[in-house]
Amino acid sequence: MASEDVVGKSRGDTAVTTIVNLAEEAKLAREGVKGPGYQVLSICKSLFAGGVAGGVSRTAVAPLERMKILLQVQNPHNIKYNGTVQGLNHIWKTEGLRGLFKGNGTNCARIVPNSAVKFFSYEQASSGILWLYRQQTGDEDAQLSPLLRLGAGACAGIIAMSATYPMDMVRGRITVQTEKSPYQYRGMFHALGTVYREEGFRALYRGWLPSVIGVVPYVGLNFAVYESLKDWLLRANPYDLGKDNELHVVTRLGCGAVAGTIGQTVAYPLDVIRRRMQMVGWNHAASIVAGEGKDAVQYNGMIDAFRKTVRYEGVGALYKGLVPNSVKVVPSIAIAFVTYEFVQKVLGVEMRISD
Repeated sequence: MASEDVVGKSRGDTAVTTIVNLAEEAKLAREGVKGPGYQVLSICKSLFAGGVAGGVSRTAVAPLERMKILLQVQNPHNIKYNGTVQGLNHIWKTEGLRGLFKGNGTNCARIVPNSAVKFFSYEQASSGILWLYRQQTGDEDAQLSPLLRLGAGACAGIIAMSATYPMDMVRGRITVQTEKSPYQYRGMFHALGTVYREEGFRALYRGWLPSVIGVVPYVGLNFAVYESLKDWLLRANPYDLGKDNELHVVTRLGCGAVAGTIGQTVAYPLDVIRRRMQMVGWNHAASIVAGEGKDAVQYNGMIDAFRKTVRYEGVGALYKGLVPNSVKVVPSIAIAFVTYEFVQKVLGVEMRISD
């Protein structure tokens, strides 16, 4: 009997504790205070929204992305692609529809976690920087300046890029190879294993330095320009674009397009150098990289890559592939931002990248 009383008492205490906890959560909800469980759910939703935004935006412009990389890394002694239209037409004739989307699966596998981490990191970095800024100034109503947003965007970009860089490295090689390549990577994991086995762990991060340097102006300017344009349009409300303190989806697409154009133009030479460094050490490189009867140019580091590229091909080589990149980056960045905010709204996430 005594043991039954103890069990009954224990169950009763558990029930009472549960009721008390539910009551406390209800009270907090009424007061506008969110519990720990709610915060975790919001974080998960925010990560999911970022991942969806990245996957959708990259798939929409996959043919242009592949064309850009081919123009960036092709051997100057063996020119196969003379421009965007000619290159896309050549791929269509020789490889078909699948050729236009080669490497997109690996790109999405990389960009989904990359975008999720990037958007989430930006929100967290923005919140932390804003809190510190308000503490220093003593102004509780202070908002992030464009420079502070640039810093938050740069932090987010470096964290996301570093976390997924090996996938980006092998994605570049998979995108370049064709059916006539001497050795075929069968997928992302096979490529990762092959590079690690044949070239070592450091090879997976080849080109990381120019990527980090390029992330600062690229991602930083993307976020800074996008958020600053939105804030200005809402405050100034030109042509009644900020009606009811909300921007139309077309207006936000325009903000994203401007942000993407500025960011990619400033950082583009570093992207070319990164891609070329990723091809170094590839023993079974595709002919587009190795050339036919010609040796691929070898680089000993970022500075050496810059010097040899300019010496052998001129300054213009630092902007090879800029046209397809410009065409694809505008809708890609714009779609990413709008998709992210749309998914957040659907999921009921209260965090916004404009907070």
